Amino acid sequence: MFEDFAAEIVDVGDTTIFLRRAGSGPPLLLLHGFPQTHLMWWQIAPDLARDFTVVCADLRGYGCSGCPASTPDHAPYAKRAMATDMIRIMASFGFDRFAVAGHDRGGRVAYRMALDYPENVSHLAVLDIVPTGTAWDRADARFAQAFWPWSLLAQPVPLPERLLAAAPDAVVDDALGGWGSDPRSFPSEVRAAYADALRDPERVHAVCEGYRAAATLDRLHDAADLAASRRIACPLLALWSDQGGLATWYADEGGVLALWRLFAEDVQGRAVRGGHFFPEETPEETAATLRDFLASR
Repeated sequence: MFEDFAAEIVDVGDTTIFLRRAGSGPPLLLLHGFPQTHLMWWQIAPDLARDFTVVCADLRGYGCSGCPASTPDHAPYAKRAMATDMIRIMASFGFDRFAVAGHDRGGRVAYRMALDYPENVSHLAVLDIVPTGTAWDRADARFAQAFWPWSLLAQPVPLPERLLAAAPDAVVDDALGGWGSDPRSFPSEVRAAYADALRDPERVHAVCEGYRAAATLDRLHDAADLAASRRIACPLLALWSDQGGLATWYADEGGVLALWRLFAEDVQGRAVRGGHFFPEETPEETAATLRDFLASR
């Protein structure tokens, strides 16, 4: 996996970010979600590196990236802080303007980057998400039961940390085998890497802090953008699982694309075969869709 990619660690100020980089052409940043690391792109990144300079980064607190100390308001793990990390690593390679695609947590970092740094983001792809504040405002019993990390991991220290650390394999198995996904899509070494990251108490705490930030600061940041009519300026591609909740939950409001149009003018997208982790289940379709989007603008 990633045999032609260089492994690098970039100092972004208050932490370090681990990444893999390869290819030539326009820069493209790929960001992962929970409980993954940059390894989620192992099938897609080499394909896209034929046409783009691809950077796959571990978010702060995940994989091999650093785990800076948090604060009572969880600001070091807000998507705003994570977005700034990514701006800095791309700038370190001389990329002042680039495309970004993010899945799950990474998608939330990606759209926050597009809102906070519009001059830096040329294209935005968000995979199987709606905006954070939007999701919380519309949360119901279906949401609470399906996406248990949102409420469980946002609970105060130390309960969620103790639960995650006690059974990392069970957490990963439940996630990768649920949310409409096929557990056979994940090689044993990838599954093991995801679980191993949850054996580190610092990383477990960082992951939970990210969910606490999502329930508090991230929602406030979204609300402030809506109140100020601040919108995503670049083209936005939204892809979602045809087996997951996003395919049906928001139908009465016009679906996923209608919710993203509250934040952006230029929105397109569709459902993709597979469950929540469709980039790992249907990598060829996902890569082709991303390539077409990036090439068309």
